[in-house]
Amino acid sequence: MSAPGGARHDRTGPGGPGEPEVVVLPDGDAASAEAARRIAAALSSAVEARGVAHWATTGGTTPGAIYRHLAREPLHGRVPWERVHLWWGDDRWAPPDDPLSNALACWDLLLREVPMPTAQVHVVPTGEAIAGGQSPAWAATRYAETLHAAGLPIGAAGFPVLDIVLVGIGTDGHLFSVFPGSATWDDPAWVQAVPAPTHIAPRVERITLHPRILDAARLPLVVAHGPVKAAILGRIFGPREDLRELPALLARRRGAAWILDEAAAAQVPPRVRAGETASPSPPASGEA
Repeated sequence: MSAPGGARHDRTGPGGPGEPEVVVLPDGDAASAEAARRIAAALSSAVEARGVAHWATTGGTTPGAIYRHLAREPLHGRVPWERVHLWWGDDRWAPPDDPLSNALACWDLLLREVPMPTAQVHVVPTGEAIAGGQSPAWAATRYAETLHAAGLPIGAAGFPVLDIVLVGIGTDGHLFSVFPGSATWDDPAWVQAVPAPTHIAPRVERITLHPRILDAARLPLVVAHGPVKAAILGRIFGPREDLRELPALLARRRGAAWILDEAAAAQVPPRVRAGETASPSPPASGEA
């Protein structure tokens, strides 16, 4: 099956009722290329419709290859970068030039190559906070203030509506820096400080958007590749669990797109890969 832009999908699932689209591609680079194509299309469509686009990106191992595809033609020229605002779904408690920073790869691989105004690149102010002897909570408050000042539409649940939110999935099922059992669900603040996780590296404090911001997004875009993600993806697309114990379930909803490679999708049920409903079971009681 051929998709716009020349990407070859081995399998594409449009999603059953209430379910996301699931796309499985041969390898990680093909998945990254497809994700980049969708980001470019979503940003261009948002600018055409509303005059501006708001994109929240991610860190970890997910975005590097995506940034490379966006930074070169043909995608580079398809996006009106001067109308794009860039945000981060989360970041680690490290200066922006530290290898732990989620912002560093974006600066190096994408932002040096595209004409996005610096004032529209909204990094989490970890560098400013660390230099000034401030806390992660201070950085979270400052980032929330910036997000509130952006004039974004507010969804029914009281969270800002971003045009596209790119996320990866941790092997424990976390997204953003919302880990299993996280207290972030109970705090309505748009941005929150998160204690350093003890079960997964790097073990540093984090600043994260509230998970419901993903729920409010026009397009949640999940990208996962490699065999290390197979087990957790099998669990995500299996019987429904408590959302608080498996935060990535928040992105298993209609309107979201999951771009996977064959290795990551190895344990995804065949009915999901064929575009059927991912699970016939009802949502768990912990899901809101």
